[in-house]
Parts: sequence; C-alpha cells; structure tokens
Amino acid sequence: MNTPEFVTAFVTLFVVVDPIGLVPLFLALTQGMSAGMRRTVGIRALVIAAILLTAFGLFGDALLRGIGISMPAFRIAGGVLLFLTALDMLFERRTQRREGQSAEPHAPDPSVFPLATPLLAGPGAMATMILLAGSGTGGLHLAAVMAVMALVLACVFVLFLLATPLERALGRTGTMVVTRLLGMLLAALAVQFILDGLRGAGIIAAPFGG
Repeated sequence: MNTPEFVTAFVTLFVVVDPIGLVPLFLALTQGMSAGMRRTVGIRALVIAAILLTAFGLFGDALLRGIGISMPAFRIAGGVLLFLTALDMLFERRTQRREGQSAEPHAPDPSVFPLATPLLAGPGAMATMILLAGSGTGGLHLAAVMAVMALVLACVFVLFLLATPLERALGRTGTMVVTRLLGMLLAALAVQFILDGLRGAGIIAAPFGG
C-alpha cells in the first residue's frame, strides 16, 4: 500500500467511523460519570472495537459467507439495537438506571454496547475493514490496513478525552438538552441503518436519484 492508498484508506475508515460525530454521543452515553470512569469506558470500548475490526479485517469475509450472514442483515440488527438505545436517551431511562445502580460495584456501562459496537465497530466499519483488507495481498498490506485502523481509533481516543471539559462547559441543563437532541438524532441514524439494510437486501427500492 503506497502513500496515496494509505491516505485514501484512512479517510474512508475515518468517515465511516466518524470520530467527531461520536464525541457528543459518547458524552451523552457517559453522562454523570467521573473523568476517570469516562476514560476507562472509552479505553475499554476502543480495545473491544479494535479487536472486532481486526477480526473482521482478517476473517470477516470468510466468516460471513461461512455462516450465511449478509452485511444488510448486520445493518438492520445494528439499527434495531441503536434505536433501543435512542429510546433510553429520549425518555431518560438510561440516566435513571445509572442513578439507581450507582452504588452497585458492577453497574453496567456503555463500553461494549453501544460504544464498541455498533457505534465504533458497526456494520459500516466492519464492511470497510473487509473491503480494505481484500483490496490487496500480502502481510505488508494487512499491516498497513491495521495501521490505518489504529490511527483512526487513536483519533477517537483523543476526542473522547475532550468530552469531560465539554460537559463542564455545557452544565447539567445543557447536557440534558443535548442528550435529548442526540437521542432523536440517534433514533434517525438507527432508522437509516435499517433502511440501508433493507435496501441492500433488495426489500425496498433505492431512493429517487440515488
């Protein structure tokens, strides 16, 4: 993989993962957590996402074909899971559960779902890793693809570290407003995932002019 191909691969995966767009979602999903806990959640999510994306880059195409799962099915499943999360954000059920479980030593956190998957290692990112890995041959090419993935996730980590100062600037009222707004946007994103999956499966037609 030469330099232009490396840059193209980085831009492609960066756009698909969308680190900038993940920052407000990360802020909303970790509302009420301390800076240390938020950093731990972010690191855990990134490690899990890195493992998933690496696995799909190496074995994804063979795995999906072997068990008969299509990428449209992945998109639909991810959309349904994201929609359930959006409902929690819209109706503050997530915040209520966190406050009620704050005294529990093993309270659930969003690091595995929905941060690691499907937000970081979602169907689009998994498909991109499969395509990038399949665009060349040899160990050096695979190493370059993994380097691209690591660089994108490093960008995500840096932006995650800025979440706490942003929360302080917004305050509690501002955070609640942003959480509700992002819940609505996340619901729309979830519906788009489902529509893309249905369109990819040929169940619905492509939009006019698409």
